[in-house]
Amino acid sequence: MHIRRAKSDDADAASTIMVDARHASAPAIPPSVHSDDETRVWFRQVVLAQCDVWVADEAGHIRGVMVLSAGWIEQLYLAPGWTGRGIGARLVRHAQDLAVGPLELWTFASNLGAARFYERHGFVQVDRTDGDNEEGEPDIRYRWTPPLEGRDS
Repeated sequence: MHIRRAKSDDADAASTIMVDARHASAPAIPPSVHSDDETRVWFRQVVLAQCDVWVADEAGHIRGVMVLSAGWIEQLYLAPGWTGRGIGARLVRHAQDLAVGPLELWTFASNLGAARFYERHGFVQVDRTDGDNEEGEPDIRYRWTPPLEGRDS
């Protein structure tokens, strides 16, 4: 398994992972307000064009996708059946290694597994909403701050 930058021909596989993972995570993740096809088009036309997209690749098969932009983990999804194998941890560590400052992300408050995962990787809660998102569901903003080791004080 290696982490690599996504290519344009990864769009179908990566967007399918996002769609399938979201469906498989119900009810912890509320249903999307967009159709599966809309999500795939958005990923191909917007996400790949405007964001830093990384995939976890196992022998040519994408098992996870992470979308980064300006200090944010915008999306992190693993293919159903591929959780609990350290893939998400490798993607998050990759984002942390690339970070030049804090990293932030949002997760639904109902997604307790994601909350535990991010907290295990050094993220702390910095904000909560009652549903200020497309789905109208409560969410939590997390922040990870790089260690100060090796930096001038």
